[in-house]
Amino acid sequence: MVLGCLPCCNHNGYQQIGNTGPRFGVRHLQCILVFFGLAVAYSLRVNLSVAIVAMTDRNASNPDFPEFDWNESTKSYLLSSFFWGYVVTQIPGGYLSAIYGAKYMLFYGWAPAEERGRLVGYTYSGSQFGTVVMLSVSGYIASSSLGWPSTFYIPGCVGIVWSFVWLYLCSSTPAQHPTITPNERRFIESSGQTRRPSDAGREEQPRPPTPWWRIFTSIPFLVLVLAHCANNWGFWTLLTEIPTFMKNVLGMDIKNNGPLSALPYFAMILLTCVFIWLSDTLKQRGTVIPLGFSRKFFNTLGMWLPMLALIGLGYITEGEANVRLAIGLLTAAVATNSATYLGFHVNHIDLSPNYAGTLMGITNCAANFMSILAPLIVGLIVWDETNPAQWRIVFFFTAFVYFIGNLLFMLFGRTRVQPWNSRPTTRTPSPGGGGEREEGTEDRGPLIGA
Repeated sequence: MVLGCLPCCNHNGYQQIGNTGPRFGVRHLQCILVFFGLAVAYSLRVNLSVAIVAMTDRNASNPDFPEFDWNESTKSYLLSSFFWGYVVTQIPGGYLSAIYGAKYMLFYGWAPAEERGRLVGYTYSGSQFGTVVMLSVSGYIASSSLGWPSTFYIPGCVGIVWSFVWLYLCSSTPAQHPTITPNERRFIESSGQTRRPSDAGREEQPRPPTPWWRIFTSIPFLVLVLAHCANNWGFWTLLTEIPTFMKNVLGMDIKNNGPLSALPYFAMILLTCVFIWLSDTLKQRGTVIPLGFSRKFFNTLGMWLPMLALIGLGYITEGEANVRLAIGLLTAAVATNSATYLGFHVNHIDLSPNYAGTLMGITNCAANFMSILAPLIVGLIVWDETNPAQWRIVFFFTAFVYFIGNLLFMLFGRTRVQPWNSRPTTRTPSPGGGGEREEGTEDRGPLIGA
């Protein structure tokens, strides 16, 4: 039965699904749910970036609500405080999800190998969608009769509603979903083993103990950690500081500040679709692209193009004549970063399908320390918020971090499944009786066509 599925998926596994799974199925519903989950999560992250402008300047919003006399250092601590609790849950969360199953791990349990880059890209764009919505409306909400407190209450209530929908409609694996069709389930569960042999590292047998020592001494994994840290440094430096930069250097009021701060993230959504289309187009034309080249190509676009935009942004000076150029460079710096969704973001499952959740927890924990540090470092550098020269240091340093992070990923990043992904070796007699061979340590070649 599995062999009968192969002809319809011999090129890309998606455009010609045939009778192996619907074009829009339960896996796409999971993708949509994760999309909106990330949208809610990021709206809860970014609301303070705009609200803090209103909280420290009564004249910029509804004057009927309290105003706080915070300097840039204090505001930097507040902007980084979200991540203090966020960091400590990453490794335990990833570890427990790998053991008990996790409904949010779409690209590990639900995405067929042929669709992984596409579904992950679309799913991650939910974070930008939530950012766009929240940055766009926060200024108007803070200026309304509801005041700045409502910028926290409204997304909080939306998050509660989404949680109930999620619990009702989502399952951790295709086998656990009550309404999935047999064809779609077979398509998802057989994709790794029959269509991409190197993706067959995902073992459904009971997992052995996590090889912590081998993970933390793996060069490809350590490089992945550094790439994730570099990306988070740049992403969160811009996300938390753009509203402040626009208000104090570019002279934007809070109502214009929010939508313009959201513009880069709206462009990021569009470019995510463009990069996914580019990846699919290369595959559909029969272009044989090694997975390693694909990951590093898109990661380079996602980190070095923002680097160039930030270097240009460092030369922006105050004044209306430079506003459009500054907004254009900010938009380019943020939007082109979306290419990393086809780069290091999906490298965890390349290295170890069995421990991908644990790897994501580790790298996300380390990367979010950067999310804590970035606003604090900005607070130390920028003590005069209206001084473009001080912001220049911030932009140049962020560009340098992007450069180093991607350079290391290009030199030492790998996509081959790592030896520690497999269970401990056992010895069985060889078929010819000429000795024994090891199981569980076969060297899997790199995937073709991300």
